[in-house]
Amino acid sequence: MKKTVKILSVTLMLALFAGFSTSVFAQGPPPPPPSGGHGQTTNQPAGGGAPIGSAVTLMLGLFAAYGAKKAWDAREKLDE
Repeated sequence: MKKTVKILSVTLMLALFAGFSTSVFAQGPPPPPPSGGHGQTTNQPAGGGAPIGSAVTLMLGLFAAYGAKKAWDAREKLDE
């Protein structure tokens, strides 16, 4: 009995997910870009001018901190 309920619930969930996913794809296309260039006033590259330098620095700092923690934990494990 438990196996039948489990199979039925999984089948029902998959059917519901498949039914909801069709409504996601039922949206119309996005509006066309405004005439007169790609940017604000001139022909600028897509994506704007978002700075990524600070995010890369932050990410590298977090990677270094994670590596230092892993090295510290490995050293403490050797001392035991």
